[in-house]
Amino acid sequence: MNLLIRSATILYPGSSFYQKKADVWIVDGIVKAIAESLDADAETQVVEANGHYLSPGFVDLNCNIGEPGQETKEDLHTGLKAAAAGGFTGVALMPDIEPPVHSKTQVEYLVNKSKGDLVNVYPLGALSVDRAGKDMAEMYDMYLSGAKAFTDGNKPVKDAGLMERALLYAHGFGALIFSYPEDVAIAGKAKVNEGVTSTLLGMKGIPSLAEELQIARDLYLAEYTDSAIHFSTISTARSVQLIRDAKAKGLKVSCDVAAHHLVLTDEALLGFDSQYKVKPPLRTSSDIEALLQGLNDGTIDAIVSQHTPHEKECKEVEFEIAAFGIIGLQTALPLAIQAGLGVELIVEKLAVGPRKILKIAEPVLEEGATADLTLFDVNGSWTLDKDTNRSRSSNSPFMGQNLKGKVLLTCNNAQVFTN
Repeated sequence: MNLLIRSATILYPGSSFYQKKADVWIVDGIVKAIAESLDADAETQVVEANGHYLSPGFVDLNCNIGEPGQETKEDLHTGLKAAAAGGFTGVALMPDIEPPVHSKTQVEYLVNKSKGDLVNVYPLGALSVDRAGKDMAEMYDMYLSGAKAFTDGNKPVKDAGLMERALLYAHGFGALIFSYPEDVAIAGKAKVNEGVTSTLLGMKGIPSLAEELQIARDLYLAEYTDSAIHFSTISTARSVQLIRDAKAKGLKVSCDVAAHHLVLTDEALLGFDSQYKVKPPLRTSSDIEALLQGLNDGTIDAIVSQHTPHEKECKEVEFEIAAFGIIGLQTALPLAIQAGLGVELIVEKLAVGPRKILKIAEPVLEEGATADLTLFDVNGSWTLDKDTNRSRSSNSPFMGQNLKGKVLLTCNNAQVFTN
């Protein structure tokens, strides 16, 4: 694979070409040269970047793929194609499958099955056996086999004692615990955010308090155990403030937000469209404002896709019984742009922040370095439809919509994907 990317605006933090236009020549997956102007030989494919942005490949901290066990939703092949199409060169896979990823055998399966793909796979092991919230899973064995962190995925850990023990145990070998913040006793079986919209819909709501109580509890536990903790998909203004205050105190805490929570409010549910049914639920415009502020001031460390594929029969049903979740790998960049984030901040939250959280080496753009990159056009428009969708599933409220923000090229592991 020989590739010359001409006249790209470089957005690699620390590069001497940062925010400057340059040509990048890649030979067999390695950066051969970087200069203001380069000539290509006959064996080199030339891509005219025309000033579009070249950044480290994105990394997703919250991706659900059904393999092994639920391949009808998504298998590794289709999921990683969707990731590459969205500009991702790495994905952290949630353990939310049946059976869940709670043993070293399952971690090794995912690591070995994905070897040689353009997209690097970082399995997240289950915190508890069967994600049942009772007994700790074999975290250290999974860690040695390649698990990057531990979480029960979209199942919150109800038992504070279990969370305390998991934090202490993971701290002993330098691993990270992901917390999905929801107090199930408060949330109950509600499906939408508690507020004006839930009242209009005549449905029970999930109050912001359910998320915030769990965050407060787990922050106390992280402080008590002197352990690192990461909160997945926060969605409320008070959650942002709780984490902001914890960081100011010096706690080892990080968090992320799902891209769709930056642009959609619960008013999208007024038509009872189950494609908008996600968890945490869509909140309010004031929550979105606080989330955006949290991204800008560094409280929120990463943006995630929360890619959650489902078969049609799980989504195209009555709202009350429809599954939670949307596919999001290909729409993460357009939604970040729609939210009004600048390109430097987008790269920080999609490429740099996730790697810091998982302790993955950040790609550099210099001669002799491995090419791990994404080329994207912030003004490029495209439509998510059956022809452009790379996922096996199509559960997205953005299907058929014209989106602004297009990934042009993704390169990693000596492979190139172009849209």
